Amino acid sequence: QVQLVESGGGLVQAGGSLRLSCAASGRTFSAYAMGWFRQAPGKEREFVAAITWRGGSTYYADSVKGRFTISRHSAKNTGYLQMNMLKPEDTALYYCAAGRAGSYYSATTYDYWGRGTQVTVSS
Repeated sequence: QVQLVESGGGLVQAGGSLRLSCAASGRTFSAYAMGWFRQAPGKEREFVAAITWRGGSTYYADSVKGRFTISRHSAKNTGYLQMNMLKPEDTALYYCAAGRAGSYYSATTYDYWGRGTQVTVSS
């Protein structure tokens, strides 16, 4: 089992920045790929970003490419999502997830999920 706890969400004005953290405990987090997903009210959960278990490769949704950066610190069992140039359409509940096999873009790849942290971007 891997337990994931997100933090760092909040209210920010458009154009601002936030850094989300995902603290992992339990099984070796470093053995898993990590992903970030988000879900806005009335919408389906969507892929935001992912990073491989060694951190050598990263993947982004087109909507956040160039603005968001995913990273991880294996020794700290923590992952991050740096979000810059935030837009009102980035408002959502953000989840981190850990998984081992499958497409990094698909939620079904991930076996473990946090409860989410709310990000609200005002215009």
